[in-house]
Parts: sequence; C-alpha cells; structure tokens
Amino acid sequence: MLKEKRVCVVLPAYNAEKTLEVTYNEIPFDIVDNVILVDDCSSDNTVTVAHSLGIKHIIKHDNNKGYGGNQKSCYQKALEIDSDIVVMLHPDYQYTPKLIASMVYLIANDVYPVVLGSRILGKGALKGGMPYYKYFFNRCLTLFQNIVMNQKLAEYHTGYRAFSKEVLKRVNFMANSDNFVFDNQMIAQIFYAGFEIGEITCPTKYFKEASSINIKSSIRYGLGVLRTSLQYRLKKMGIKDYSYLKCP
Repeated sequence: MLKEKRVCVVLPAYNAEKTLEVTYNEIPFDIVDNVILVDDCSSDNTVTVAHSLGIKHIIKHDNNKGYGGNQKSCYQKALEIDSDIVVMLHPDYQYTPKLIASMVYLIANDVYPVVLGSRILGKGALKGGMPYYKYFFNRCLTLFQNIVMNQKLAEYHTGYRAFSKEVLKRVNFMANSDNFVFDNQMIAQIFYAGFEIGEITCPTKYFKEASSINIKSSIRYGLGVLRTSLQYRLKKMGIKDYSYLKCP
C-alpha cells in the first residue's frame, strides 16, 4: 500500500516457468499488496511454480485466449479485489520489477493516472538487445501514432504499464481485441477518455526465455496499430464511431 492506496501487480503468463521466480522475487512487497497471475493455457509448469511461490490469486485459462484475453482476466480480477493501482508486469523478466515503486508513486501522488515504462526514453532498448528491425519499426509506428493521435509518447509498444482504478473502470477494455493490438487499443481508449499518460525510462532484456512475437504476428500487429490510430482520429473528428472507444 502506498498513500492509503492498495497496489496490485498482475502477471499475464504464458510458458513462464523459467523466469517467473526471478521476476516475482524482485517485486517490492513493501508497497505491493496483491499479485495476480493469469496463466493462458501454458504447456509448461507455470502454475506449479506460481503455487510454490505462494501467489494467492491464480487464474488458469482452459483455452488459450491470447495476450489481450489474458489481460482482460488480469484487470477484471484486480478490480474484483478492489485494487486502487494496478501494474501489469510480464513474468518473462524482460522488464525489471524494480521500477514498480517509481511507477506506482506517480499514480499514488496524483501526478499521472497511467504510467508506461518506456524502452525508448534513453538507450535501454538497443542496449538490452532489441533487434534493430524491431527498434526501427517501433520508432516508425510511434511517430505515425503521435502525428495521427496528436500525442507525444516516446513509445506506444511497451508491455510495462501501471493504471489507476479510475482508468480501468472508465475505459471499456473488455471490448478490445484478444490479440497483441489490445495494448494499443487501450492507449487509444485512455487518451479518448481524457486521461494523461506519463512515462519513465525502462531498461529491457532480450534473451531466449523472454517472450517475443514472430515476424508474421509482428506484421499483423503493426497493421492493427495503424488501424487503431486511424480509428481514433476518425472518432475524434466525429466521422465514424467505434464501440470500443465508448466509455462504459
């Protein structure tokens, strides 16, 4: 708890048995009240490891629901247990849990309602081993999004995010895709609802066990990002309506 606000870390997991323990052990439990792990039908022993670590809230999908579908279960459960601040942390140890305190502090002190851990603010991405082609397309997509959406984020594509309860209750995240474009749809929803997003620089690590999408999925994701940005602009201009951008 920080500033009388209950802090919850959600772990959207898929085949994370090799990295879950090291990730979990770096979570700052002096401020984190609850941890939720949602296993998206892993083929390894992720759930067994989660139980051995003493994680209280464990949800196991009987069928693979996708990255977005996993996050939906994460946020629903976080709201169900009355969390005030929710941090989404990948259990593949690509992002350091040591930044949780900084991200939560900004929300608890009403500086920003949403905080992203950006790999691009600084040299963390390439230093951590991000492939050059991913870095290039990350920069190109972000530039396009900032222009079309009239924003100034350093990166839209990080998987390290913290939200206030008010944001999760206001945006209709359940209407989003079950795939990777979920993250960008959620950012579009947050901006459309009038919330600001803060960023802090975040080192990252690319290694064998860290999750990564293949080229085909990357292309599909990129096209989804372009579509989401254009939908946001059309909605803002009053030209066309999109149900996922409506606040519940």
